[in-house]
Amino acid sequence: MKGMMMQRPLRIADILEFGAEQYPRGEIISVRTEGDLHRYTYPQAAARTRQLANGLLAKGVEMGDRIATLAWNGYRHFELYYAIQGIGAICHTINPRLSPEQLIYIINHAEDKMLCLDTTFIPLIAAVKDHLPKDLTYVIMVDKDKMPADLPFEALCYEDLLDGQPDTIEWPEFDENTACGLCYTSGTTGNPKGALYTHRSTVLHAMMIVVMQTSSFVEGGKVLPVVPLFHVNAWGLPYSAPLAGLSIVFPGAALDGENLFKLMDSEGVYSAWGVPTIWMGLMAEIQKQGRMPNGFKDVVVGGSACPRSLMKAFEERGASVSHAWGMTEMSPVGSHGVIPAWMNDAPLEERLDMKQRQGRRCFGVEFKIVDEDGKRQPHDGKHSGELFVRGNTVVSGYFKNEEATKKALDAEGWFGTGDVASIDHNGILTISDRAKDLVKSGGEWISSIDLENLAMAHPAVANAAVIAVPHKKWDERPVLVAVARGEEKPSLEAMQEHMSEHFAKWQLPDDILWVDQLPLTATGKVSKLTLRQTFKDYVHPDER
Repeated sequence: MKGMMMQRPLRIADILEFGAEQYPRGEIISVRTEGDLHRYTYPQAAARTRQLANGLLAKGVEMGDRIATLAWNGYRHFELYYAIQGIGAICHTINPRLSPEQLIYIINHAEDKMLCLDTTFIPLIAAVKDHLPKDLTYVIMVDKDKMPADLPFEALCYEDLLDGQPDTIEWPEFDENTACGLCYTSGTTGNPKGALYTHRSTVLHAMMIVVMQTSSFVEGGKVLPVVPLFHVNAWGLPYSAPLAGLSIVFPGAALDGENLFKLMDSEGVYSAWGVPTIWMGLMAEIQKQGRMPNGFKDVVVGGSACPRSLMKAFEERGASVSHAWGMTEMSPVGSHGVIPAWMNDAPLEERLDMKQRQGRRCFGVEFKIVDEDGKRQPHDGKHSGELFVRGNTVVSGYFKNEEATKKALDAEGWFGTGDVASIDHNGILTISDRAKDLVKSGGEWISSIDLENLAMAHPAVANAAVIAVPHKKWDERPVLVAVARGEEKPSLEAMQEHMSEHFAKWQLPDDILWVDQLPLTATGKVSKLTLRQTFKDYVHPDER
């Protein structure tokens, strides 16, 4: 017997209309490429978005067309999200940190019809334009009077798309499983792979985040997505914020600690989301200023594990820190690090122990861990294995890539994350490493993440990564690659002594290699692949 309830399709456009109606005082504040600060309300954003949608339709954009964006976090990028998806087209966000070869590949693979870009990225596209679709329409996201002269390709001005268009529209109705967004992985191995989201998955993900990440969503507060709009939809914040009544502060291209501090301080940002490398820069500025930015109370860290020392520095200054773990293929959030209520009054060190983990799964996302033979392991906190996921916000395959799809899914249809993890009896997820980043020494596994976190707790170390190097006797041994905070560079013996309290002697790094900076992937994570390539000719001290 079926129930007797209405069924309305879940549509992304309804999120913005809801935010404009229910939170009319909510704002979107943006640092613009033009150099100034732009602000308007949700109702004003909704009106311009409707104009843009009408403008896109007037240019012949149809349902299913891929419209690409190559832009920083700002109000125009936000408008594009909702206008493109609202009319049934697909917003293809492009990461400008990809290599030229990868840019060429994904624009052609996606078969983009239009590319909207900030002025910053004109040289980037000019360098590859001869390899892009010949019928690609270019749109420069800038004011009319700031439109660059002598462009290397013919282009429209973004504001011309809105001019003369009505600010009303009847958003079309379509199946909620209609595709809405396309985001490619950073492609550290092989070509990037496309995750194709739906209206249903995106709306459910937006609601899921609001429900689970309870520390961040305070009506009337301000949230700063430092995580880019071109990286997995800024972890869903452009959709979740209007649902919860948060104002959004977009930082544009200036993501260094000094500029972030000034923006957060002047706007009274309550919550900010980003990767650890961003928070290292902000903490350095906080220490320089001798205070926290005005009103800053909530830090969400994703992309890679947050060093304990960094987490503790924020916590001691009154800001709650939580991990949010996930993947491009998961929309992206899969677990949240808001600690259980029964730990709220625990001592700081105990809370940090919990916050170092990846937390509890979000409603609608299921976890399982399996051993090398594919056998499920118990959730007892002792057994570990590769983490597999499934749920309404998890991909069922890759866009136009059957081979990658077959490799990603198991016989039960679960998606393999490539992360090595354990889950305890309280449902708390702990990721010990990426499977390819573990060091296997003498048949025993060593977690590079744990070694890195402890190394970065040393006051003289600004950043660190651990890689495995070949060893004739032990197969692999760990080596520490580190960036010094100042002039002091501790000896290997000093670093081993610093780390020996928490690791057995055989687990400690056998060498330390000092570098000026660590290479980053397109999403701001430390690139272990690049480090392994850089030191491919490295010879272990035992074998020199």
